[in-house]
Amino acid sequence: MGDWLHERLSDFVDVAGFLARGRFVDEAGSPVDGDAPYRSCAFVWFHRDRAEETIVPGRIHIVHRDERIVAVDKPAFLSTIPRGRHVLQSVVVRLRAELGLPELSPLHRLDRVTSGILILATERRWRGAYQSMFQRGEVGKTYRALAPLRPELDFPVTVRNHLSKPRGQVQAEVIPGAPVNAVSLIEREAQLQALAVYRLTPQTGRTHQLRMHMLGLGIPIWDDPLYPVVEDVALDDFSRPLQLLASEVRFTDPVDGSPRLFESVRTLPLQSEITISRPDAADH
Repeated sequence: MGDWLHERLSDFVDVAGFLARGRFVDEAGSPVDGDAPYRSCAFVWFHRDRAEETIVPGRIHIVHRDERIVAVDKPAFLSTIPRGRHVLQSVVVRLRAELGLPELSPLHRLDRVTSGILILATERRWRGAYQSMFQRGEVGKTYRALAPLRPELDFPVTVRNHLSKPRGQVQAEVIPGAPVNAVSLIEREAQLQALAVYRLTPQTGRTHQLRMHMLGLGIPIWDDPLYPVVEDVALDDFSRPLQLLASEVRFTDPVDGSPRLFESVRTLPLQSEITISRPDAADH
């Protein structure tokens, strides 16, 4: 077993050290003996050491909490779920500990760089009813974005096209001639000098849909690290939040039939939430 583990895992973990400390276990939870005969089709379990994570700045505002759901206002740069190099620095892991809800789980997703309203189920027993509602498209979502002002564009405008994001590719792409799978209503709400605040109402939920539809109109969202070009931004650079805010989520509660409306406490333009400590500051 030891030889097999070395062959399969030596590029990822300290196999000899893990064996010595009993960190490989079998199906019964017993430590794997490196000198034991190889067993075909056996399962071996282990936890890799987690890389140290940079703390993501910004508060997760609790907008609403009841027995079944929690609505939060997520800061930019915080992942919705543990993924890749972001484990502790995710909404789910943070809030499970802070709220004492070990089964807390998201009912939909927000990109790591997007701020705003995120809905989570408090327990596994509630997840099905609410998640099905999201999957059936019965949830209304409103976003707001800061982007260049183009006075010659007429609003409102509805963008319809086919978007695809191939696995392993960071940018989505438009597939000309393919059946429409992405629809967004875009309205201009206010002017801020050379920029404008736009109200975005997606009718579908494709990956990067709003970012792509704004780009297609020639008004890419301000401080977008992916569109129109991929920027080399460090994972611990929190200085320029994407100016895209999930500002409202509304639906009819599938359990009791009550109307639900949750609104973000954040407004555009979004500011960096990095805390700067002063030597004379008693608090920060």
